Amino acid sequence: MPEICRFYGIIVFMNYNDHDPPHFHARYQDQEITVEIQTGIVQGTMSRRALRMLFDWSERYQEELMRNWQLARDKQPFEKIPPLV
Repeated sequence: MPEICRFYGIIVFMNYNDHDPPHFHARYQDQEITVEIQTGIVQGTMSRRALRMLFDWSERYQEELMRNWQLARDKQPFEKIPPLV
């Protein structure tokens, strides 16, 4: 699964040939979630602290996430997104 960002132990990635709606995956320790880019709907569980950081990051980089979603549809390499600092 191609990684697009990593910060504070959270790994964010997208898959080629993934299903709609546009979303990304995140892993923290042994927890994994899927987050819809436009709505923020989460499937799975993650610690509150990690989830808050992930939401802060995804709100800041929503356009870049959507661009990567389109790159996946076009079978193009993903662009790295800056980490939360």
